[in-house]
Amino acid sequence: MLKWVQSGLSAVAGTAEPIYGPEAIHSVVDGLNGSNPFSEVKKEDLEWRNLPFTNVETQTFYLTTTSGHICFVQVILSNVAGLHTTSQFTCRIYHPDKPEESVWTSTHLNEFAVGADKTNFKADKLSIVLSEDLKTYTIKSSVNDKSIIDIAVVRETPGFKIGKDGMTRYGTDYEKPWGSMRHIFWPRAKVEGNITVNGHLLEVSGRAMYVMALQGMKPHHAAARWNFVNFQGPTLSAVMMEFTTPPSYGSKIVNIGAIARNNELLAATVENVAEHTETKSDAANGWPEPLEVKYEWKGTSPDEAATPLNALLEAPIPNLVERVDVMSEIPAFVKKVVAGVAGTKPYIYQYSNPASIKVKFGDEEYAESGHLYNEATFIS
Repeated sequence: MLKWVQSGLSAVAGTAEPIYGPEAIHSVVDGLNGSNPFSEVKKEDLEWRNLPFTNVETQTFYLTTTSGHICFVQVILSNVAGLHTTSQFTCRIYHPDKPEESVWTSTHLNEFAVGADKTNFKADKLSIVLSEDLKTYTIKSSVNDKSIIDIAVVRETPGFKIGKDGMTRYGTDYEKPWGSMRHIFWPRAKVEGNITVNGHLLEVSGRAMYVMALQGMKPHHAAARWNFVNFQGPTLSAVMMEFTTPPSYGSKIVNIGAIARNNELLAATVENVAEHTETKSDAANGWPEPLEVKYEWKGTSPDEAATPLNALLEAPIPNLVERVDVMSEIPAFVKKVVAGVAGTKPYIYQYSNPASIKVKFGDEEYAESGHLYNEATFIS
């Protein structure tokens, strides 16, 4: 999320937008018309779009390991006004009790290119390759000596997108939008391999979650706030992605997610709620820093049975991994323009904590303890 937001903010040129109203956003949820939100992920959904105008595309792999390390590895491809394309590889590895095995790296990529089949991405000292059966990503990176990656992420449940293409469109003309937002998910996967952190070799195994995202407009125009949830347990996985549009699009909330169990996707869900049930005012920026959260999922199974699902996760989140000042890496003149004209002061709060989830699926009930990685992002 960090580099995604930074990349777009760095491209500001006339940051203020008029009030278009809610009729100028066509969310991925609105287009369902009461149908089941689940759609299977196909090869074309996993392809890089490489659009010729301002946009940011990301591939992010979230890892929850048996050793207690929480990781994510991410590649970002950003295009500024169709004139300049850059790429970045970011990596966070975190262990609450082992600071020597914790690191954050962000590295500019050279000689980057999308493969001919559009699903593979390569750069100098980096490759992300999708297997022909669309089930395994192999990620290898030595672009930064502090975080050397050699892992395989294997999908265990079906991937999903919401609706026909997972796309929210911005603009008064649905067929010719001036902006877009798209998410493709693997909610439950496994990871195996090695990561070298500050010279320490870690044998990595455990759970993984993958999301491919496209933001086809400046991030502070697309959303004012975000909530992201990744819960991984022994048999249950839960993901949620929520954004609230700025007032220029009616402060509309769009929330998508899913619950998976073992090798089954129980439901893709859009009747979800993300709440910060306890907060404190951050003295540094005035944002309501979350202290406790409540997440609810509601949906039905994607098969003809349409089995109802309800899930609840409530937890304190005392362990704040990092409070990220997104503007910190943006050039000073851009920072002044963004903050002064748009009233933008983006911060991302990243948390890593134990949590428990309860799921009711038809007549079955499941309760499980696991690990929660969540983010709360405030932009404007």
